Amino acid sequence: MSIAVVFLLVSLWGAAFTWNALRPTFSPSRAAAVSFFAGWLTAELALHHLVFQILATLVFAGFGALSAWPGWLGLAVSVVSWAGLVSIVARAREAEVVIEDALATGLGSAWRAALPTEVRASVRFGLDWREVLLPFPMRNAAVERLRNVRYGRAGGRWLELDVYRPRDATPPPGGWPVLLQVHGGAWVVGSKNEQGIPLMLRMARSGWLCVSIDYRLSPAATFPDHIVDVKRAIAWLRSEPGQRFGANPDFIVITGGSAGGHLSSLAALSANDPTYQPGFEDADTQLQGCVPFYGVYDFTDSSGNWPHRGLADLLERWVMKASLDEAPQLYRDASPLHRDHTQAPPMFVLHGMQDTLAPIAEARLFVARLRAASQNSVTYAEFPGAQHAWEIFPSIRALLTVDGVQHWLVHAFETWRQAGQVAESGIPPSAGRPFATEPSVEAGAA
Repeated sequence: MSIAVVFLLVSLWGAAFTWNALRPTFSPSRAAAVSFFAGWLTAELALHHLVFQILATLVFAGFGALSAWPGWLGLAVSVVSWAGLVSIVARAREAEVVIEDALATGLGSAWRAALPTEVRASVRFGLDWREVLLPFPMRNAAVERLRNVRYGRAGGRWLELDVYRPRDATPPPGGWPVLLQVHGGAWVVGSKNEQGIPLMLRMARSGWLCVSIDYRLSPAATFPDHIVDVKRAIAWLRSEPGQRFGANPDFIVITGGSAGGHLSSLAALSANDPTYQPGFEDADTQLQGCVPFYGVYDFTDSSGNWPHRGLADLLERWVMKASLDEAPQLYRDASPLHRDHTQAPPMFVLHGMQDTLAPIAEARLFVARLRAASQNSVTYAEFPGAQHAWEIFPSIRALLTVDGVQHWLVHAFETWRQAGQVAESGIPPSAGRPFATEPSVEAGAA
């Protein structure tokens, strides 16, 4: 096989990744999963793909790939692919406008003006190109990470979390505001080590306590085990052990992506539900905010938004261990879409328009239901060109998204704090109540 033909094949291979990022496949389920993995990495590493393809072209040209017509055809294919990658980068940059519009719509056009002057100065967008070009490893010298802290025991195993907090800093009176991260992975895989890290590093550096938890996974676990563990973590944060790490028990916001988006929104909308708090029914699991990313919000698929049976089969066989026909109430109770109510906490829902794993139509319906029911703000942002899991590591779109979520979190905390200051006592009302059991705590190595 000539070098020109090899170059043509390599060019077609690279162009296929670019095309998939621009036009992903949503059905059937296996094709959608493959489309996700290929498109996600291409879209969020578009600059890296562009540089690699250009360098590969130069190498092939140096070996004489352009001495025959297949090589020139390969060059043409590569140029088209490069144009596609440039357009992907441009779409990623649109995240800033998307976030700005979402915040103005959800919080009001004067949302910045409501912040104190010293806080307002830090609310801005910006890109650290070093992070974009060298996204790994993800760490920050200003952030301390305490690993494998035990927050409870269930199913014969210890449940553990990692704490991210400002290094060499003393918590303010009352503690740091808390961001609780719940990982995704289709309720069957994943851990506290892979997801939400860019956001947690940003918020910890900014004076927040961030906590990433592990929870029981299927098939060993059966729903509602997953949400019970999330609730247990909330209770732990409000307990003396949680406060010992610097947590403010009165202000906890939950976040997570995919299955974590489902569990975080379900936790936010099912506060103090004793069904999900066995053995600690008296614990207060109210939350002061929720930021779900690309979640699954309706296990019943009542609006027919799922493009295939893949998710339904996963839930039936591995997670719920029963079909929708056999346990309709279990499925409905597990669906945040059917949990909307007037006292839902402030929420910021984010979804990618190219998501092949969690249908965006369901996110839109979820937001519409929340806005119709809730007395608190509901902010919604959908990102053109974004696949599932776009914010897991630093990329252009991910960093702009983190900027926007930081702005929303700062606004949520300042709004809560100012409301507490004008209360008659002048002290923010406590959200915590005693709870039945306090899980033991052990700090791992930093």
